[in-house]
Amino acid sequence: MTYIIFGIITIILLYLITSYNNLVKKKNMVEEGWSSIDVQLKRRSNLIPNILNSVKGYMSHEKNLLEEITKLRSQSDAADNVIDQGKAESSLSGSLLNLFAVAENYPELKANENFLDLQKQLQQVEDDIQMARRYYNGTVRNNNVLVESFPTNLVANAFSFEKAVFFEIEDQKVRDVPKVEF
Repeated sequence: MTYIIFGIITIILLYLITSYNNLVKKKNMVEEGWSSIDVQLKRRSNLIPNILNSVKGYMSHEKNLLEEITKLRSQSDAADNVIDQGKAESSLSGSLLNLFAVAENYPELKANENFLDLQKQLQQVEDDIQMARRYYNGTVRNNNVLVESFPTNLVANAFSFEKAVFFEIEDQKVRDVPKVEF
């Protein structure tokens, strides 16, 4: 009889240890996913001043747009959580789309090699952000399913594991990667 009780206790302990380790693994994958997004957002943020400098001479009439992009870049850099970052990125992406749409009206700018190279770099960064966002949101989904599923949720609640927040772009217009024409 004591062997049966010992066996049951052992199985329960193994289940708790396995559940805890899976929750830790999922939490770390979410953090890794966010780190990838953060790296790509910093790459884009570092690219924006170069883009603005390359268009300033051509787009003197578009001063408000350039100032808006600078302001939104600062807000994006200052965001300290996923929700605020998503809002800031939505606005910044929309303004960058506007910048490239306005650039179509400046043939000299469209022919500028430096500007074309910066557009190409931005397109690559946007693609990388989209890929990182998909990975992150996938890890968030897996984490949240584990945190909410019975009986793992009992372990999650006991050790204060929480659901993670998806990284979403709110503005429907900027859900797509900006199309940059050469």
